[in-house]
Amino acid sequence: MGSLKISISLDGFDSKKLNFNLSSSCLHVGRASIFNSLNRVIKIKDNSLSLNSDLVKESFIEHKPNYNGQHDNKFHGAKKERRREMGSKVGLRRSRWEREIENLLVNDGEIEVNYSVIGSDLSLEQCNTVLRRLEGCNDSKTLRFFEWMRSNGKLGGNISAYNLVFRVLGRREEWGTAEKLILELKNDLVCDDYQIFNTLIYACCKLGRVGLGAKWFRMMLDHGVQPNVATFGMLMKLYQKGWNVEEAEFTFSRMRNLGIVCQSAYSALITIYTRLNLYEKAEEVIGFMREDKVILNLDNLLAMLNAYSQQGKLEDAEQVLVLMQKAGFPPNIVAYNTLITGYGKASKMDAAQRLFMCIKNVGLEPDETTYRSMTEGWGRADNYKEAIWYYQKLREFGYKPNSSNLYTLINLQAKYGDEEGAVRTLDDMMKIGCQYPSILGILLQAYERAGRIDKVPFLLKGPFYQHVLVNQTSCSILVMAYVNQSLVEEAIKVLRDKVWKDPFFEDNLYHLLICSCKDLGHFNNAVEIYTHMPKNEERPNMHIMCTMIDIYSIMGLFAEAEKLYLELKSSEIALDTIGFTIILRMYIKAGSLTGACSVLDAMDKQKDVTPDIHLFRDMLRLYQRCDKQDKLADLFYKILKSGLPWDQEMYNCVINCCARALPVDDISRLFNEMLQRGFIPNTITLNVMLYLYGKSKLFKKAKKLFWMAQKWGLVDVISYNTLIAAYGRNKDLAKMSSTVKLMQFKGFSVSLEAYNCMLDAYGKEKQMESFRNVLQKMKESNCASDHYTYNIMINIYGEQGWIDEVADVLTALRGCGLEPDLYSYNTLIKAYGIAKMVEEAVGLVKEMRENGIEPDKVTYVNLITAMRRNDKFLEAVKWSLWMKQMGL
Repeated sequence: MGSLKISISLDGFDSKKLNFNLSSSCLHVGRASIFNSLNRVIKIKDNSLSLNSDLVKESFIEHKPNYNGQHDNKFHGAKKERRREMGSKVGLRRSRWEREIENLLVNDGEIEVNYSVIGSDLSLEQCNTVLRRLEGCNDSKTLRFFEWMRSNGKLGGNISAYNLVFRVLGRREEWGTAEKLILELKNDLVCDDYQIFNTLIYACCKLGRVGLGAKWFRMMLDHGVQPNVATFGMLMKLYQKGWNVEEAEFTFSRMRNLGIVCQSAYSALITIYTRLNLYEKAEEVIGFMREDKVILNLDNLLAMLNAYSQQGKLEDAEQVLVLMQKAGFPPNIVAYNTLITGYGKASKMDAAQRLFMCIKNVGLEPDETTYRSMTEGWGRADNYKEAIWYYQKLREFGYKPNSSNLYTLINLQAKYGDEEGAVRTLDDMMKIGCQYPSILGILLQAYERAGRIDKVPFLLKGPFYQHVLVNQTSCSILVMAYVNQSLVEEAIKVLRDKVWKDPFFEDNLYHLLICSCKDLGHFNNAVEIYTHMPKNEERPNMHIMCTMIDIYSIMGLFAEAEKLYLELKSSEIALDTIGFTIILRMYIKAGSLTGACSVLDAMDKQKDVTPDIHLFRDMLRLYQRCDKQDKLADLFYKILKSGLPWDQEMYNCVINCCARALPVDDISRLFNEMLQRGFIPNTITLNVMLYLYGKSKLFKKAKKLFWMAQKWGLVDVISYNTLIAAYGRNKDLAKMSSTVKLMQFKGFSVSLEAYNCMLDAYGKEKQMESFRNVLQKMKESNCASDHYTYNIMINIYGEQGWIDEVADVLTALRGCGLEPDLYSYNTLIKAYGIAKMVEEAVGLVKEMRENGIEPDKVTYVNLITAMRRNDKFLEAVKWSLWMKQMGL
């Protein structure tokens, strides 16, 4: 088998490149002689393993003592002799103090101070001894004696007494009292009184109080007390527990500034950075260890190994493992597990498998974490066979899988169709204490991802399914998943079988299901759910019914939609803004403008409804289509009073719909306001404004607006037609003609509308030569005439009294498959009147009725004018009376 080559640049150790050839057999380290075993496994290529002997062998790596336990006997013998001499002297003095102390204490089951025999002549040492004994057995008695010491002047400069009391206050979490005592000591504290604050920080560490620990540390610095190694060790461990990177960075920087080296502080910060995926910063700390000449212990190396493994720098991680063995550390299962996890994350499971096989060869046994990591790694590599093998081994050895293992397995089983295995995995999830909603969420997510959600009903059995039926949350999660995958029948079955009773929650759930179907475009599913939904006939759910009205409208089932609306109306349930909006749009989409207006009338009667910006726009468009100018004007001022903020669409809608309902000055002011707010009008708005300016003969404004529209790229054929028509109505034939030329120059073909405008303008100005030229251009450009063209020709020829030409136009109209419309008949009656053909004019009225066209006021006015023009006054009076009777 080939060898695994490891190449690493140890940025934190040395600037040289290290190259290794690692035998694929395994990394074998014997307990009797680590270094000799290492030589059998690692072949140093070209002597390139330069670890800087002063750094690694003597200072950088913490070496372990020989396993045979041999030491320098001469050194230890002399040391023991000195201890015996000092101990004898201290023992004599301590025995005398103890006898004196016993006279001060009462031992009646518990230690108690005999305040009747103590006096102010007690020495500080005696007081502190009593305080120390009390601190070990009773907090309240300790605090009482401390107060006695205060009243007898025994606390001045007595740091030891304060330190003992701080232990008590830390246990009791009386932080306010502790802070007051710190202030008492403010003048007595010196640089090396770190023990006072260490006591409080230690209490915070035991209780996990990260914020308080940081507070005592900053107070320590504020009082000029220098922390020691223990201070930084406790704080960094505390920050590691709380993953507080900000405080950890501050504390670590102060440690380095003070020149203090705390091994555990480096490990803690590396671990914090690794946990938060701040890998570059973790490597910076590794570099600091080299700069600070830290003697690395096992925790440091394990932290480095984890940092490299988590970010996928596996060659660097392998090199750290080699360094651990080189330094004499015994094989460590945590190190192997960490590297196996790294291989798994990088999907390098062949390397993980080889490392797993090495574990027993170095005298270790795979543990729970090992099997978990192997299961995870093979799962990530999408190898179900290997993943399930390691999972089964995990269970076989009596270990418990974690939730991540089970999540991995259920995803693989969903993908590869192992429903029996999935049932066992679900059972394991319940055994390790996973909550049913969590299990259900994992199961649904796995089978949705695999596209096999239809298999879920076969997995939900027994207690699991019973939980779904009694738990609202789990039931909701399941039916939502079914509905999203179009398993409507399964969802309805669950809803029928459910045991829980909560009408309000149930209504909301059904509404959510129907809305989900609507969002997915599954309208038939929504109808099926609504059909099977339990209903309250007396008090129907407005939100559900409005949603169904919207769905029926989308499906074109307007009769069903209106039926629901009428049910709501008869139930006397007050609709809200959204409800009115949905129903209004339903009628508009159905083409029933009368029904839509009745909805707005009902809304006006319901005083508590305040339309939103969307409903206001719908109302504007409806009134415009119904040509209700008074309603439009009233609605405009209502919108202004509502105080709603206007967006670009609102400006466009109001200008387009209210152009004929409001004075041109109001529309112009609104348009300018729109531009000032940075909104760009759409092309329709632009053309409406051109029409208004042209109609009001505000040609300077029209010309300026047209120039702006060209700049914005909004000009279209209708823009040119509008401008041409405006010039034509104002009899400015020169500008009309130049606009037509500009239209052609810009690449637009002259439209039928433009030709009609020119015909009307030239004809009314009796410029018949130009009129004929326009007709000739229309013919040359193959521009077919419409009703409007023929009506213009009839009108112009009729004004000239050219009745033969009128007859020719009428023949041409019918020749192209068209019949005269109301305007055609009215124009013809006018032309016959001018030509003194009154009887023919009266005949046209009869012809209109025969063709289903009802005469209007203009028809009768033109007929009466024709009679008066031809001295038919009696007949004119008769027709006038007829008009009066008709209400015209």
